[in-house]
Amino acid sequence: MRDLFVRDEVEIRFTLNGQRVQAEVTALQPLLDLLRDTFGLTGTKLGCGEGECGACTVLVDGRSVNSCLYLAADCHGKSVVTIEGLAQAGELDPLQAAFVREGAVQCGFCTPGMVLQAKSILDRHPGGLDEAQVRRAIEGNLCRCTGYDKIVKAVLSVAAERSGEGEP
Repeated sequence: MRDLFVRDEVEIRFTLNGQRVQAEVTALQPLLDLLRDTFGLTGTKLGCGEGECGACTVLVDGRSVNSCLYLAADCHGKSVVTIEGLAQAGELDPLQAAFVREGAVQCGFCTPGMVLQAKSILDRHPGGLDEAQVRRAIEGNLCRCTGYDKIVKAVLSVAAERSGEGEP
């Protein structure tokens, strides 16, 4: 008997970084593979492949997900944002700019996932965040270079700007 769930492809349509796209995917194909192999969006990284490191974090309908575990077929009708879709009209997103300004980018491997995880938490808390909330929000994203302090400072600076308080 044919294994319909693994071999058959289905067509999905979704919004990727603001553009309507379509793709043929298998039922068990991870979103990470679709983004990197089909659409050439290599900013999303394969780290552990088990949802433990956060290097593959993207936004699906504004919520952060581990794209190594999230099925591409589940994107049908949804909006997906990768690190490549964050900058607009050649300008870095304020969060990306804050990472650069605060020195929160070291080797860069974790940065795309870290930025998107931070964006998700910032968007869910428009009134501002404190340090403990930021640290809790990024605890699923591993960084081996920075020690997290500069990352937290970058996120807090954007939270302060958004809430009208300026730099913390």
